[in-house]
Amino acid sequence: MAIRSNRGYQPRVEKKDAHRINNLIRGVQEVRLVGENIEPGVFKLSEALRLADQFELDLVEISPNAEPPVCKIMDYKKFVYEQKKRDKILKAKSTQVVVKEIRFGPQTDEHDYEFKRKNAEKFLKEGAKLKAFVFFKGRSIIYKDQGQILLLRLATDLEEFGKVEAMPVLEGKRMIMFIAPKKKK
Repeated sequence: MAIRSNRGYQPRVEKKDAHRINNLIRGVQEVRLVGENIEPGVFKLSEALRLADQFELDLVEISPNAEPPVCKIMDYKKFVYEQKKRDKILKAKSTQVVVKEIRFGPQTDEHDYEFKRKNAEKFLKEGAKLKAFVFFKGRSIIYKDQGQILLLRLATDLEEFGKVEAMPVLEGKRMIMFIAPKKKK
């Protein structure tokens, strides 16, 4: 007898609307009705449903916790569409903050420093935040001051592209500094 695995099986889940509409509004006798072309007031649920049907619109429960619940007569599909459209626009306007890291040793030589400074400059021009840190291995922790001087030098070299958000701070074996890009005018 073979045993069947149900891996990959996902039961169908009915999509539940955020609001109760029309005949899904239950457990109440009266509702407070609002909407366009309607005199606001308290109506029996059956009367409110009849009015919504008369206007060929939906009765939507917008505030179920109120006493009596507040319902609005509107085109529900259009309302959901407008809401999704609005959310999509808001999401497009919000920007993701990208953080790029640059790692130095406490005794980084000049060529390596210049190479990493150019990369940092490129990252800031692209609009990414910069996390510059000096990593201390073993006994190199005795060169904390060199690491701090290196990060402060980087901050002054990148002054026209970004501003220091957090001064160099020693966290464990790392000395970290954050630089945010300057706003474009």
